[in-house]
Amino acid sequence: MRRYFEIYAIMFRNSLIREMSFKANFLLWILVEALWFLGQIVFIEVIFQYVNAIGDWTKWEVILLIGTHQLISQIFQAFFYLNVVNIPEMVRTGKMDFMLLLPIDTQFAVSTRQFGFDSVINAGVSVAIIGLALSKLGIHPSAAQFLLYAAAVGFGITIHYSIMFFLTTMSFWIVRAQGLVYGYYNLFNIARYPDSIFKGAGVFKFVFSWIIPVILVANVPARVLIGASKGDLLSPLLHLGGATFVVLALNRFLWKLALSRYTSASS
Repeated sequence: MRRYFEIYAIMFRNSLIREMSFKANFLLWILVEALWFLGQIVFIEVIFQYVNAIGDWTKWEVILLIGTHQLISQIFQAFFYLNVVNIPEMVRTGKMDFMLLLPIDTQFAVSTRQFGFDSVINAGVSVAIIGLALSKLGIHPSAAQFLLYAAAVGFGITIHYSIMFFLTTMSFWIVRAQGLVYGYYNLFNIARYPDSIFKGAGVFKFVFSWIIPVILVANVPARVLIGASKGDLLSPLLHLGGATFVVLALNRFLWKLALSRYTSASS
């Protein structure tokens, strides 16, 4: 385990050097993500000029939800997104062969090669928005709530990583899997909407709560912070934890299967 920490520290340092070599790009992406986040907040402000609530979610509760979604999204982008989206190209061009020669777990190697520092800055902005929303709501979460929130956020990040990694693994069988990856990246924006709007949605809610559990990713952590006013919390937490375990296990199984069938790009 210590060896993996040391390897990741080297990769982290290399990513920092690479980012600082292109400072304009670093600053530009911070600005782009910040404007995108601001656009979502403005959109919510416009909606709540005409309604008092969306289901059982008030304006500041929805802003807290969007902040949580943004936090999960930015942490995911910081640690995993750049690495995962590059896997299909590595398979297609044969660069995966070099990853297989490394004396470490291949999934770890391909998942941690790059780190997005701009996303860390935007994750900090998300935390500030969450704090503002809690202040406006007059909510003062306990230490236990913050711990549960952190765990739920971790589950959400793991779900995004596992599903996207699962989709990129399809590149071992199909020529280009980028379409699947980018499609899911757009799909997980569903997570920023209150789960109440999917009431009565039938098959749609079932698919995105149980098969591809993106509805849970931000809603469950937000409900943990909001507390008892959102009803039972144990069931959603167990649902989120169980979904995380299942998608992570399926992800690992498919990766091992893909590697067992892989014979390099040249064969």
